[in-house]
Amino acid sequence: MSPILDASACHNLLRSFLAEDIGAGDITTETTVSTMQRARGEVVAKSQMVLAGIELFAEVFHLLDIATKVEFVSHDGEELAAGKIPAIVNASARALLTGERVALNLLQRLSGVATLTRKFVRAIEGTEAEILDTRKTTPGLRALEKYAVRVGGGRNHRKDLGEAVLIKENHIRLSGGVSAALIAAQVARGRARWIEIEVTNLDELRAALTHNPDVILLDNMSTSLVRQAVEQVRKHPAPNKIRTEASGGITLHNVREFAEAGVDWISVGAVTHSAPAVDLSFEIEPE
Repeated sequence: MSPILDASACHNLLRSFLAEDIGAGDITTETTVSTMQRARGEVVAKSQMVLAGIELFAEVFHLLDIATKVEFVSHDGEELAAGKIPAIVNASARALLTGERVALNLLQRLSGVATLTRKFVRAIEGTEAEILDTRKTTPGLRALEKYAVRVGGGRNHRKDLGEAVLIKENHIRLSGGVSAALIAAQVARGRARWIEIEVTNLDELRAALTHNPDVILLDNMSTSLVRQAVEQVRKHPAPNKIRTEASGGITLHNVREFAEAGVDWISVGAVTHSAPAVDLSFEIEPE
């Protein structure tokens, strides 16, 4: 079961997904397959991938048939080659047929996020930077998608708006500027894990540094400008280390350049909002 959601929360999510898909009942399966029929289903990777969500996949069938038995051949975080079988499920044939789409959709989605995250992590190996996700997640799936990011080797940024202060362009504009926003945000020191502000140029950076935020987000800057900004942050005397984060326009082709520019964090919305689902099949045979 996902370490981010407890068992009860996972079950509630899965039940809602099943209810959406089943509707008034799986009339195809109910009219063509006997209640007595047992079957065996094998998950098959159709391309190279990083596995994420295999226990959730299995839990879908447990909810439909308490007698379900699952053999886990692979576990989350493992890299699978095409043709690899990560799990074998034995259950009632009706449960396998009715739960197949929900189970596969989840596994394909989460493995897709983990696979893309692993590519970004590999691209910056040897540097001190870390790949972070964002809040650009699928509504209702945030905890699971952020779990998949961790499986892929990335790190989670804010889980929600209540975890930390992140002052962005619109906040700055509406509050009256960088300094005004950071001064106002100090009242959240007791409940925010960190205070972070977005800057887009060196003038905004210098204004932010006078208030010693915990993190400075360098937004949509060129790598040369990021390098200059990092140097200024490192020279700035502060009671605690001020972390730097790069974001905006970052791809697999240029992410290493940003990492080598010296930032601590690189946030990549694409790992959740643009990760393609991996190709998996579920092959079912009667027992």
